[in-house]
Amino acid sequence: MPVFAANLTMMFNEWPFLDRFDAAADAGFTAVEYLFPYEAAPEAIAERLARNGLQQALFNLPPGDWVAGERGIAALPGRFDALKSDVDRALDYASATGVKRLHLMAGLADPSDPEAANCYRRSVDYAAERLAEQGLDLLLEPINGRNMPGYFLNDFGAAERLIAELGLANLKLQFDIYHRQIIHGDVTMALRRLLPISGHIQIASVPSRQEPDGEELNYPYLFAEIDRLGYAGFVGCEYTPRGGTLDGLAWFNPFARTDQ
Repeated sequence: MPVFAANLTMMFNEWPFLDRFDAAADAGFTAVEYLFPYEAAPEAIAERLARNGLQQALFNLPPGDWVAGERGIAALPGRFDALKSDVDRALDYASATGVKRLHLMAGLADPSDPEAANCYRRSVDYAAERLAEQGLDLLLEPINGRNMPGYFLNDFGAAERLIAELGLANLKLQFDIYHRQIIHGDVTMALRRLLPISGHIQIASVPSRQEPDGEELNYPYLFAEIDRLGYAGFVGCEYTPRGGTLDGLAWFNPFARTDQ
């Protein structure tokens, strides 16, 4: 069955960040993910993971100035030196947490701009090769333009083509089912075709981005399909609870760890 990773950026917000690890484990999760770890010390995160017997499934490389509106810098001209420093910073956290995959955010740029496209390709190539030195995968995630207007990588086909063109064994697709449904639809057929190049899956209801227990998508069917396809990675729960986090976990209870 799928191994679900609680997204500690969006879930368990009733607790301070480090305490969310304890809360997720108490709720029966065996793995966690989050957008960014960089406001906490890597040693502190490592201690919470070890204390709770949790696996670190995923986090993002630094995104630039998030507060100022940046959503990654990989496709932004003139930011390559900053990206190289960001890769080093992320690798420090990867070493501490034992994570095996990192997501590189592209940034806000026009995908038809040749300069942005060249910057992105160069950044992806560099980051993937640096992560390969540590045995880590680099993930690329198409993000829909409704949630993130102007995002450079807003098409699954573009991500698939770049992965094929670069031909790097550790370069994978981050298959967010929520984003896939909004951008293209046809989720099941896309899973069947793209799972061989996918390194991580994420879920949320569509259109509300809440618990995966209703609305447009039949998640029990999709979970069974993911199992049938032999996916052995994590499924990240990147959703915003409609109420209290614990109140919305009925969908997860059949999958929860019971030895806590």
